[in-house]
Amino acid sequence: MNARLERKLRMFAVIIVVGTIAGLGVSFAQGRTSPSSLAVGVAYGLLMSVTIGGVELFVLDGALRVRLNDLSFTANLIARSAIYASIIVIIQLFQLGEVIAGVPRETSTGNFWIGFIYSAVISVLMNLVLAIANLIGPRALRNFITGRYHAPVEENRFVLFVDIAGSTGLAERLGGVGIHRFLDRTFRLLTVAVVDYRGEVLNYVGDEVIVTWPERSGAIDCRPLRCFAAMRDELSRASNELEREFGASPRIRGSLHFGSVIVGEIGDIKRAIVFNGDVMNTAARLEELSRNVEGGFLASRAAMARFNSAPPFAVRDLGQLPIRGRADGIDVVGLDAAALA
Repeated sequence: MNARLERKLRMFAVIIVVGTIAGLGVSFAQGRTSPSSLAVGVAYGLLMSVTIGGVELFVLDGALRVRLNDLSFTANLIARSAIYASIIVIIQLFQLGEVIAGVPRETSTGNFWIGFIYSAVISVLMNLVLAIANLIGPRALRNFITGRYHAPVEENRFVLFVDIAGSTGLAERLGGVGIHRFLDRTFRLLTVAVVDYRGEVLNYVGDEVIVTWPERSGAIDCRPLRCFAAMRDELSRASNELEREFGASPRIRGSLHFGSVIVGEIGDIKRAIVFNGDVMNTAARLEELSRNVEGGFLASRAAMARFNSAPPFAVRDLGQLPIRGRADGIDVVGLDAAALA
């Protein structure tokens, strides 16, 4: 099972559980606590979570992902909410919960409208939260809400720098608007792999994207390495389409490092969670060195030593390379060019 399908199935299971509990909650809120009424509530919760969750994960975040992401924030929110509302209306109108629970259908429309309004409000709120999470990142939103980094915290992190090769020349040929559209399309493709491998986009800087993992999460199955390989796969699959639209297919190079960083909230207006530490500078300088390495990727020995399994690709020991800002250089490995091609 690939990482993307595994992630979606795991989320689908969570949505079903939450939806079923919410269905029970609606029954209790309406004062309907008899066994048959609770069965109806569970049936509605199960129906809506399965249908809405399935549509969201396998249609809206699948075949329609690119089209929806091309919409503005408000248009995307309206489109998703309209789809959710249509599903809710059909389920409520035909009283499918009663059908599944095996109880007589109600002739009164009062409960239909109560259930519809409740479900519609929840759907809009859920889509609003999802849209905001997409703007600032789901983990960043969670960390702001919980206050995890309100006071600075020292953590061990994997840091992956990914750079789009040749973007300067492309900018001259495509112009300002053209290169922006090119970078946007490329970054959208790259972040699909980030989500699949449980990474967190820290920032977009020019033609670079910075991705991080906490030590425990990143060490599992060499996720940062697999993420980089998946990024190249995404670009390869989209290469013909990008060639037609921009006359170029993006290539990436990257670097991976591991170490201690200070993570904390900073600023007042447009408050952000930022990372500081030598590991960030070293990862950036490794990315510069990767431009002259076959395969276009460098990983520090410090990062490789933290994985809890063997790397999924052949590794070439490149020894100690001189690096700006460090008198003693840094021990690095390169990854097999054929495996990452």
